[in-house]
Amino acid sequence: MRFTKDMSIFEALSADDEARAVFESHGMACCLCIGAQSETIEAGAILHQVDPDTVVAELNQLSGDQS
Repeated sequence: MRFTKDMSIFEALSADDEARAVFESHGMACCLCIGAQSETIEAGAILHQVDPDTVVAELNQLSGDQS
C-alpha cells in the first residue's frame, strides 16, 4: 500500500499495524483522537507541527515503498 498525505489517519492505521508507532514517534497520538477517522495525515501532521512529507515517507518505508 502506498500512503499519501490526503488519506485519512484512520485509513493509515488500518492499513499497517506499525503505522501507530510512526505517528506516535512524532508526538501524534492519533489512535486516541476522534478526528483520526476523517482527518488527513497532512492535517494531523500540521496540527502537531510535524512535516507531513516526513510522516508519509516513514509510513511508506513500512510497506517497502521507497518512492
